[in-house]
Amino acid sequence: MDGEGWDAGGESLIAESAENGRREREEMREVQVQIRRARIGDCAAIAELLYQSFVEFKPLYTDGGFAATTPSAALLETRMREGPLWVALSDGVIVGTVSAVRKGASAYIRGMAVLPATRGAGAGCRLLQEVEQWAAGEGLTRLFLSTTPFLASAIRRYEKSGFRRTDDGPHDLFGTPLFTMEKVIGT
Repeated sequence: MDGEGWDAGGESLIAESAENGRREREEMREVQVQIRRARIGDCAAIAELLYQSFVEFKPLYTDGGFAATTPSAALLETRMREGPLWVALSDGVIVGTVSAVRKGASAYIRGMAVLPATRGAGAGCRLLQEVEQWAAGEGLTRLFLSTTPFLASAIRRYEKSGFRRTDDGPHDLFGTPLFTMEKVIGT
């Protein structure tokens, strides 16, 4: 190697590394994801998934904001009585989740998460589609959610799914900054 990323054959080790990364991402996208309604017995696994999905961002949350973002299994059981909760599965393992609750003619989306190792495989997109289908079937005309400005990949997913920022509140979650995004449906 000449010290600039090239070996004696003229092949770029940097290009090889990039190609390997591209192949790994393509393989990840080929993962089959199934969506189903969550069951009471899933709540502990969903609570763990939420924790694992947000722990890398924990320093950016207030303690109260992080606790609200990563609810316990008992709180998830309560949420299941308030509205539907779905899971995304890959090879029978829960890799993503989302829940919704009816608010007038709208559906409030909450608890959206995908495990870091499976992001990019389509689980987030499929979960949002499931919520939208449910909401349309309920005759609802709007989806909305709150997110934090530091969840850049989630924000991009929401935007790709047709969500747009609004000035609506809430603007913080126990001191953690928030903004609201919405999508009009069924028109």
